[in-house]
Amino acid sequence: MTCFLIIDDHPLFREALGNAVRLAHPDAQIFDALSIADALNILAAQSEIDLALLDLTLPDATGFSGFLRLRAAHPRLPVAIVSSEEDQHVVREALALGAAGYLPKSTSKRELTAAIERVLSGSISVPKDLLPAADRDGNGSSRALQDRVAQLTPQQLRVLDLIRRGYQNRDIAAELQLAESTVKAHITEVLRKLRLFSRNKAVIETGKIELPLPSDRQSSRPAPRRKQQ
Repeated sequence: MTCFLIIDDHPLFREALGNAVRLAHPDAQIFDALSIADALNILAAQSEIDLALLDLTLPDATGFSGFLRLRAAHPRLPVAIVSSEEDQHVVREALALGAAGYLPKSTSKRELTAAIERVLSGSISVPKDLLPAADRDGNGSSRALQDRVAQLTPQQLRVLDLIRRGYQNRDIAAELQLAESTVKAHITEVLRKLRLFSRNKAVIETGKIELPLPSDRQSSRPAPRRKQQ
C-alpha cells in the first residue's frame, strides 16, 4: 500500500489532492496535516510515508521554512511542493533545495495525478512551461554536463549507469542490493544535480558522454529487456 502525507491547511484543496492521489492509487493510505508541526508528529509515528505533498503557505511556516524543517528531520522523504505560487524563480529555488517536484495548484486533477506518479517513480515533476536551466542559460554543452556528472556520488553514478542500460527501479534495487525507495531517492538526486527533469532526458543527455564509473563496479549481468509499451 502506498502512503501519502498531504500538508495543507485548506480543506478543499486537501480533498482535491486526495482525489488526485486516489485516481492512480485507489487503496492509498492518506494522512492529512494542517501544519508542519502536525506533519512532523505524523512522520514520527508513521515510518512508511512514500511521498509528502506540501503547501508552502501554512500557519507555522513561510516561504521554504516548512520544507527545510521537513528535509532536516526526514532527509530521505520525497517532498513535492504544491503551491499557488508559479514564479519560475520560486520553482527553481525549490528544486535547488531538493524538492522532488513542484506542482502548481492550477494544475488539473489528472495532471496532478500524472505528476505524482512521476515523483513516485523517482523523476522530478515540474510545471510544463519551466525551461530547463541548461537550455535557459545556454550551458547545455557536454563539458557543462560532465562537470555536473562529476558532482554525483559513486552510488549515484552506479544508479545512473544502470538507468542508461535500461534497468527499471526494481532491477536497480536488486543489482545494487538497495531498497526500491532508496533507489528512487538516488534517482531524484541524480536528476537534480544534472538539472534534468526525467530519466529519459538523463539517458539521452548522458548518452553523449562517458561516465566516470567507480572502479569497483561489479556487474556482468546483461540489462533486462525493456517492457513493450
